[in-house]
Amino acid sequence: MKAAIPFLLALALAGCALRSPAPPGDDALYRALGGQQGIAAIVEELLVRAVEDPRIGRHFAKTDLVQLHERLSEQICFEAGGPCSYRGRSMEEAHAGMQLDEADFNRLVEHLVDAMEARKVPTRAQNRLLRRLAPMRAQVIHR
Repeated sequence: MKAAIPFLLALALAGCALRSPAPPGDDALYRALGGQQGIAAIVEELLVRAVEDPRIGRHFAKTDLVQLHERLSEQICFEAGGPCSYRGRSMEEAHAGMQLDEADFNRLVEHLVDAMEARKVPTRAQNRLLRRLAPMRAQVIHR
């Protein structure tokens, strides 16, 4: 799957202009991700990979990882059409002053893809989630 990561990143970034709210009652992506338990496992795997990555781990040094896990799980559940509400700060507020760049963002996306691969999420569902999350890029980088 490593060879497909640049394709997935390009797809995710191209999806910025294509994002629309999930239709009410459309929880197919949520179910493909494994519901709340599957999403929680994906987020846990993502955070372990990110924290241990020498390139981006420093961004998590002073982070409450339990709370971050809860908020990311909520956010992905919501974006996937699940029964969750996101109770966290806006992406702009959450990343203010962090000075994240394109490489930081791309590395986190790679870890998300790797986490979904590890959980055997179908490629189509991975792509759907990446399209849903891609618009956040502009809200995260250089804040």
